Amino acid sequence: MWQRIKTAVVLIVIVGIALFASQTPVLFAPLLAIGVTIAAHEWTKLMPKWRQPIVFVLIVLVVTLASLMLKFTWVAWWLASLVIWMMALSWVTKFPTHTKWYGQRLALMGVVILTASITAMFYLWQASPWWLMYVFLMVWCADSGAYFVGRKLGRIKMAPNVSPNKSMEGLAGGLVTGLVVVIAISVFKLQLTGMALVAFIGLSALTILSSVLGDLFESMLKRRANVKDSGTILPGHGGILDRIDSLLSATPVFALGFWGLQQLGLLVV
Repeated sequence: MWQRIKTAVVLIVIVGIALFASQTPVLFAPLLAIGVTIAAHEWTKLMPKWRQPIVFVLIVLVVTLASLMLKFTWVAWWLASLVIWMMALSWVTKFPTHTKWYGQRLALMGVVILTASITAMFYLWQASPWWLMYVFLMVWCADSGAYFVGRKLGRIKMAPNVSPNKSMEGLAGGLVTGLVVVIAISVFKLQLTGMALVAFIGLSALTILSSVLGDLFESMLKRRANVKDSGTILPGHGGILDRIDSLLSATPVFALGFWGLQQLGLLVV
């Protein structure tokens, strides 16, 4: 437990400095590059045997860095990842009966998922580091709420073949906990009203639900690949993917909705 806490504190300090220490991406961009490199290497452990992991890692790194410089591609990446997450929802419900998705196609899926999440994080950070922190806070609060409610009241299993400890009661508790934070920030900090308030709360709720799917999807991959953790780089926590699995799905969903609300004039940054 203490090892997990110490690792978490170190991560919070590193991420906090990268987010807020400079208005230029001189700290945040390298952190994203390091993160996606490690995550890509861990992804190869979840796929069918990959002969040259370094090749996949380099492909992900090059595609991600190129995409960060080509802003016009960002929405396309988020939409592509949304298609994958919609398919993943079906795969999670049918596991382990149907596993046709498990194959070399996971390489392409990994490129899309990782690139979409990294560009989404960078987009939100450019709007304001607080927008990215908002997504982090929302997901963390929902995850904590789901854990405690599920532990006390959990009866109906959500996806027993993928993650036996997750329950529908926990999902409801996490959603309520996250929405308490969302509503408080929307009303008192952002001072949203009318359609803007409804749309923003709806987007935030969808983001929370998406974060749960990201967690379940990685759990399903680990079960199919027969590994406990995606890596060992974070003492007490496992790998990078084990820590950001919820964010892989949450960030592109929120970024896409955030962009859409701006285009509709419902949200002014």
